[in-house]
Parts: sequence; C-alpha cells; structure tokens
Amino acid sequence: MTTTSRTAVVTGAARGIGADVAKRLAADGFAVAAVDLDEAACKTVVEAIEGAGGRALAVGVDVSDENGVQAAVERIAAELGEPAVLVNNAGITRDNLLFKMSVDDWDAVMDVHLRGSFLMARAVQGYMTKAGWGRIVNLSSTSALGNRGQSNYAAAKAGLQGFTKTLALELGRFGVTANAIAPGFIETEMTAATAERMGVPFEELKAGAAAQIPVGRTGRPEDIAHAVSFLAGEGAGFVSGQVLYVAGGPQA
Repeated sequence: MTTTSRTAVVTGAARGIGADVAKRLAADGFAVAAVDLDEAACKTVVEAIEGAGGRALAVGVDVSDENGVQAAVERIAAELGEPAVLVNNAGITRDNLLFKMSVDDWDAVMDVHLRGSFLMARAVQGYMTKAGWGRIVNLSSTSALGNRGQSNYAAAKAGLQGFTKTLALELGRFGVTANAIAPGFIETEMTAATAERMGVPFEELKAGAAAQIPVGRTGRPEDIAHAVSFLAGEGAGFVSGQVLYVAGGPQA
C-alpha cells in the first residue's frame, strides 16, 4: 500500500486488539499513533513498529477527556502527521446484572466507548475532510445484540453502530468512510479477566465458546487487525456505514 504519507490513530493500542491493529496498520505503511490511557504502556508497540522500519508515536490520553483528546490529536498532527485513519478501539468492561449495576459502572463504560469515540472522531474529522480522504473504524461487539450481565457494554456497543452509520451519512461526501467491526469471542486480557471473574479457567471458557462457533475456534486479535486493514485501505472506499461481524459465523 502507498500510505507512507498517511497517519493512523489507534486508541486502546497498548495491548490486545489495539496493539495488533497498530502493528498491522504500520505494516500496511501508515505512520501510527498508539494511544492509550498510559503512554508508557504503548512503548512495546511503538518499539515493535520502529524495529520493523515503521514510524510510531506513543500518546497518553483519557479518551473521555475533551481537552485531553483535542491536545492529543493536535500533538499527533504536529509530530507524526495529520490523521487520515482513526480506529476507536479503547474500551473497558464493568459487568454486572442490572439490579447490581452502579451508576458509576454505567457511566464509566459509556464514557470510554461512546463519549471517547465521539470526541476522537470529532477531533480528527477536520483533517480528513480537508484532505478529502479518511477512514473511521469503530470497534463494536457481538454484545451489541444483547448479553447477560452487560447492559452497559451492550448499550454502548449498539450505540457505536448508530454513531458509525451517522458518521457515514455526514462525512461520505468529503471522501471519509465510517464502518464498525463487531468482534465475537477474541482471546485477550479482557476475556481472560472475564473468565477469572466467573471462576472458570480461561482454557475452559475458550473451549466452551469455540464449541458454539461455526468455524470451530475462538478469535485472535490478528483476526480483527486483518478486518481493520481492509476497511482502512484504498480498496474500501465504497464501503461505508457497515457493521462487519468478525465472529466465526453469522450473527443475528
């Protein structure tokens, strides 16, 4: 790909899906801003990208902080290049049944997933529309279809799908596409933590999930990175406002 003059911004890039997405986009030729709450935590990802001959920048910011996001995006534009791709991947879970869920746990999930994606998209869209080219990829989830114990997370991920479709309508005429990826069960620290909360060995949880997936395995971060790579590329210019379920089988 001829993307050496373009910059991609990946939130939640310190580990898991975000780290693999950042490294894949760098391999595709993008300069990559690895954004996370803890800037130091992105050091390994940045070193891996630079070690492979790419350009990368670690940026620490709370994506739900309006002023922080604006400052971070301005820094990225000045030090790495004006953002052409945004991958809103930052996320947290605060799982509980509805009657046990606190307002703080509801708000925390909404702030990171929805407010964070809104603030990041709003901050980068000016660069994209001015350039006449841009790609926004929001990470949703199969939980958007409903998942016991995740009323906050499910609502946030469903909200991201509506947000994505609206961005596609508003930004399409400026050469900017917006799409969402909805992963199924992906082997990450987050799903491992879920197993721990459930008191179930992670391997057992994965085996149970794989038995319900048509392709017979659980997903890996690189599966999502492949999908992001396509949606962020030149070839996806006529794909916008879509939700791609990367879950090993059909979802409804």
